[in-house]
Amino acid sequence: MASTLDTSSRRGRHVAARLDSDVIAWLTTVRPSGRPDSVPVWFIWHNGELVLYSRPRTTKLRNLAVNPLVSITLDDTDRGADVVRIEGTARVAETYPPAHQIPAYATKYAERIRSIGYGDPEAFARAYSVPIVVTVTRWRI
Repeated sequence: MASTLDTSSRRGRHVAARLDSDVIAWLTTVRPSGRPDSVPVWFIWHNGELVLYSRPRTTKLRNLAVNPLVSITLDDTDRGADVVRIEGTARVAETYPPAHQIPAYATKYAERIRSIGYGDPEAFARAYSVPIVVTVTRWRI
């Protein structure tokens, strides 16, 4: 069952701000062998879900095909004093719009997209063409 972020508290508002401003999160999936696999990802908080994009045929996609349970940790931890951990269920959302058609995503990552050689968000979206949507089931904030 989906869990909503309670933004009535100071901590909840802080986490919501981090979901908008943080640029790197660590996505942990589970390999079929049971071993965890953590990778850095770009993401946005969109319509109450986390959205990220992947290249096709990656380990994370193979893992999700077997086990959709994931953990996400925001990267900036203020020396461990500001950890945000999120548990959820991920799904490949083939009908979801590509990255360049989500203004918040294209704006958030435009500079980084250029700096890694894609030129513009549309070129990036062709390479990172698999949308993954994570429904949050538990906040560990």
